Amino acid sequence: MSFTHLTHRGEAHMVDVTAKTPTVREAAAIGEIACSAEVLAALREGRVPKGDVLAVARIAGISAAKKVPELLPLAHTIGVHGAKVDVEIREEHIALRAEVRTADRTGVEMEALTAVSVAALAIIDMVKGVDRSAYIRRMGIVAKSGGRSGDWSRELPHLVEAAPEE
Repeated sequence: MSFTHLTHRGEAHMVDVTAKTPTVREAAAIGEIACSAEVLAALREGRVPKGDVLAVARIAGISAAKKVPELLPLAHTIGVHGAKVDVEIREEHIALRAEVRTADRTGVEMEALTAVSVAALAIIDMVKGVDRSAYIRRMGIVAKSGGRSGDWSRELPHLVEAAPEE
């Protein structure tokens, strides 16, 4: 097994994608936040003291997707041409899903995962005054398409599904 971000001597390096042709690429990531029934009710009813938690989470996630090269030292600077973050209040948890698109030389898996991560952190930040025990769980990439390696997905039915098209 070899890792693309390691040289044959095991040294970290940035993969050179100069010769790759830009293609349309997409990725989706999901996550969950476990929290109290009190927080879930407050979110459903819009009673969180800090304001519109879901709107803040969506904007935080979209903004984060565009900042990945600043956070991950070996990530490429790519054009994030589309980013969407969905947040759903479920019966026993909060479900998040981010979808990111580009037409570039490398994929957007880290952008999707970062979007979900930061959206979840924004929610934790806004509800921590009501529920200090809220935590992030079950986070990961669930789909990617485009590029040399093609399409890939996994089913995690207990997590948030794609939002219906409007």
